[in-house]
Amino acid sequence: MSAVVKVDGRSDRWRDHRITRRRELLDRTLAAIREHGHDVGMDAIAAANGVSKTVLYKHFADKKGLADAAMARYVETALVPRIQDAMSEDLDEYHLTRAVISAYVTTVATDPEIYIYVHSNNAVSGNQDIITVSEGLIAELLSSVIADRFREREFSTGGSMPIAFAMIGAVRLASHWWMFDRTMTVDELIDYLTMMVWGGIAGIARAAGSAAIFTSEPHTLTLDS
Repeated sequence: MSAVVKVDGRSDRWRDHRITRRRELLDRTLAAIREHGHDVGMDAIAAANGVSKTVLYKHFADKKGLADAAMARYVETALVPRIQDAMSEDLDEYHLTRAVISAYVTTVATDPEIYIYVHSNNAVSGNQDIITVSEGLIAELLSSVIADRFREREFSTGGSMPIAFAMIGAVRLASHWWMFDRTMTVDELIDYLTMMVWGGIAGIARAAGSAAIFTSEPHTLTLDS
């Protein structure tokens, strides 16, 4: 006769409470960064949460740990939902490409202090893991959309993942440059990124998604008359 295993409901409730509490702390931390700027200190973050720094450190090992968790929360609640909304729109390929790029760029541009806060803390520690994970999540979503569109046209889907990562990497690095340079408007940045990414997609389409077909053809930089 098998033994009956008792489930401690209190343990589940405590775990759920800690998860909820952690999310509340992160949401208030993001609000504090928006209010005080990217160089906000732990004292101000603790005050925004109505707790002591000791309580914060029970949930996050250090300022770097808090920055990582804040980035993950921001990606979960702001960046990914906006990109998913763009991907779900009923658009042709060109306008879908522009919509995804616009979603990424405008999200970052409207929250510059959070972006700089996370990147400055990751730069100090030399750890880019959380940024890499965030990019990977977005690239996987984009890869699925690319593969679906390619299959509809009977293109090769083998390059969907590296193409998605290349697109996200290019957009992120260009957005990073813009964040500290600001020599053009957000709309101009979106225009240039759309031109570059769409040019690549058009080239991929001409080769039906096949790297073998693409590399077997001659390539010259010519302008249509």
